[in-house]
Amino acid sequence: MHPNPIYRPDDQARNLALARERAFGTLAVSADGPPLLSHVPFLLSDDGTTADLHLVRSNPIARALSEPRPARLAVTGPDGYISPDWYGMDHQVPTWNYVAVHLAGRLERLPQDQMRDMLDRQSDAYETRLLPKPVWRVDKMPADALDKLLRMILPFRLHIEDVQGTWKFSQNKPEAARTGAADLLERSEFGAGTAALAALMRDWQG
Repeated sequence: MHPNPIYRPDDQARNLALARERAFGTLAVSADGPPLLSHVPFLLSDDGTTADLHLVRSNPIARALSEPRPARLAVTGPDGYISPDWYGMDHQVPTWNYVAVHLAGRLERLPQDQMRDMLDRQSDAYETRLLPKPVWRVDKMPADALDKLLRMILPFRLHIEDVQGTWKFSQNKPEAARTGAADLLERSEFGAGTAALAALMRDWQG
């Protein structure tokens, strides 16, 4: 998370809404040597206190988790490079604007008999976003293929104890400079979701 508090509004509802909307992040667990990382879809509970996810059995995090361990789930929103020329002000420097939310807590493996229910809930949550396409459901799989899948993946739950977000939109600049940079960012493709980031820069109220 960015150390400057101007970029870290105390708005847990906004942070959780971004995490719930994205539903995908990077799971990190400490280990001997470099941290273990895995890119995972997840389901955030209605109250924002848990995130459910699954891992393949061979995943290093799954193999390392013989008991609950501290973990962090990093979720990213749009990001983009900001040229100093875009502010219309002298003596500026390049920067990168972005949105990121970190969910930290304790990761535990759930009983294996909960894997089917989690798979149903995940597929339903993601498929309903594609309406009016007919919703794909797990029970469309042949029984033997589903049994094989359920033996290959493991259910996990992150019990969320801390939520932090960075919403970096050039808030340290005058409004005219920020919105001017947003107009030029919208035409740029250097980043991910630059048009969405530009809209956030214009609309930001802090």
